[in-house]
Amino acid sequence: MQTTMMDVPLSVNHLLERAGRLFAGNEIVSRLPDKSLKRHTYGEFYRRTRALASALQKAGLKKGDRVATLCWNHHAHLECYFGIPAAGGVMHTLNLRLSPEEIGWIAGHANDRFLVVDDVLLPLYRQFAGAHAFEKVIVFPFSGQPVPEGFENYEAWLDRADPDGFEYAPHDENDPIAMCYTSGTTGRPKGVAYSHRSTVLHTLVASLGDFWGLRGTDVVLPVTPMFHANSWGMPYGAVMMGVKMVFPGPHLHPDDLLDLMQQEPPTLALGVPTIWMGLIQAYEASLSEGSPNRGRWKLPQGMKSLVGGAAVPESLIRAFDKHGIWILQGWGMTETSPVCTISYPRAELRGAGMDERYRRAAMAGVPVPLVELRVRGDEGDEAWDGKSVGEIQVRGPFITGSYHEVPREREKFTGDGWLRTGDVASVDALGFVRISDRTKDLIKSGGEWISSVDLENAVMAHPAVAEAAVIAIPDEKWSERPLACVVKKPNQEVTAEDLNAHLLKSGFAKWQLPDRYEWLDAVPRTSTGKFWKLKLRERFPR
Repeated sequence: MQTTMMDVPLSVNHLLERAGRLFAGNEIVSRLPDKSLKRHTYGEFYRRTRALASALQKAGLKKGDRVATLCWNHHAHLECYFGIPAAGGVMHTLNLRLSPEEIGWIAGHANDRFLVVDDVLLPLYRQFAGAHAFEKVIVFPFSGQPVPEGFENYEAWLDRADPDGFEYAPHDENDPIAMCYTSGTTGRPKGVAYSHRSTVLHTLVASLGDFWGLRGTDVVLPVTPMFHANSWGMPYGAVMMGVKMVFPGPHLHPDDLLDLMQQEPPTLALGVPTIWMGLIQAYEASLSEGSPNRGRWKLPQGMKSLVGGAAVPESLIRAFDKHGIWILQGWGMTETSPVCTISYPRAELRGAGMDERYRRAAMAGVPVPLVELRVRGDEGDEAWDGKSVGEIQVRGPFITGSYHEVPREREKFTGDGWLRTGDVASVDALGFVRISDRTKDLIKSGGEWISSVDLENAVMAHPAVAEAAVIAIPDEKWSERPLACVVKKPNQEVTAEDLNAHLLKSGFAKWQLPDRYEWLDAVPRTSTGKFWKLKLRERFPR
């Protein structure tokens, strides 16, 4: 028997056409370098995106050619998300927080042909320009200043194009449309290429009600960089639904984000935990008597906040809930598009108390549809009992099966084709994943494992602590012992004895307590905002 369904390939071009036809009057807002707001409609976005695609084709772009972007979050970067694949190319977002040497290496490894770059980032581009020769550099005049000679002006380029006569490049649903490189904290970064099919499926799954829950009436503030796993895929979902987007541009300081929330109150905001830690601390400081910011800000009531990229401390979830904002934690990787799990309120827990709700919200969550997840221990065993731990392995239609121009590695994929994530976790009977650590960050003391993540979250629950990162240091007797690197909140004092007493009250055994505390001004972070433990290990080798 044959199927009766139409064989229509999945394509992000459909999302662009849908936006132009159905949502032409909806708004896209971008914050410029001078902090003024630039407004476009989806109708303008549609025409400008087709103009970009037309210009790329006239410049000689061939199917599969990589077009790099070096941009902040704004409307022109969104145009690249759809205009580059519409022309048949592959958008490659370069991470502007990496070193110039590493950016140049990545651009060369990807063999990027063209580059779209913000004018305010030209000084960064010039630092790696010698590492990879782009055929054409197109400068977006983000600041409004004249584009320097020798570069193509993005706006003039679009003005000369023909959006009405443009025709989409022929493509298959499995053709690549975008690529991102992994963070590369252990060796060179690896390229992950996403297809039309994987992107559409990821967008549909992530937009479901218990996850992003996107509605046409939403206002989305994507603080997550558009070069970080494609802002977790949110731009595709927002365009699919015609959602109003408010792009923060380069202004990611807590004060700047709080100011923007007063001008354009979001219903959904997304970012890494460190961003929201700084934001809630700035907001709560503004409530105190004598604060120069007293009365300056209000948090948007009922806003949801999607947080990922690192473990979310329960204390952070509680802090925002006090002000009427609920944090949804998600877990994923560049390799997973990235949404794999999200911690949402399950129907089975409808009658649970708030302590249990907070405990669940601080977990990585439940696997989303189309993602298969298993946890494998050293013996290959697997149990969803909430206690047995092992490495998370995943597979699905938006999980990578290989890396760009890299031979398949046994340590990254199992013999039966599952992606090995390197994260250690347990899963309970309801499917809630609780990540213990990265395999390389677990502390083995006297033959027993200590979770650095658990210690960090507990230390950060102390009212005097702003940030904490825990690493292993060598120990002659126990092999390894935990060292805690702690950042105090402004005008707060806390001692190692105070923190150890706090940890004992939190349920830790004496042998699990850190042997040592180091007091830092700030915890070093990777380019994606995660705690950079490699730098801490280099700083504190023993």
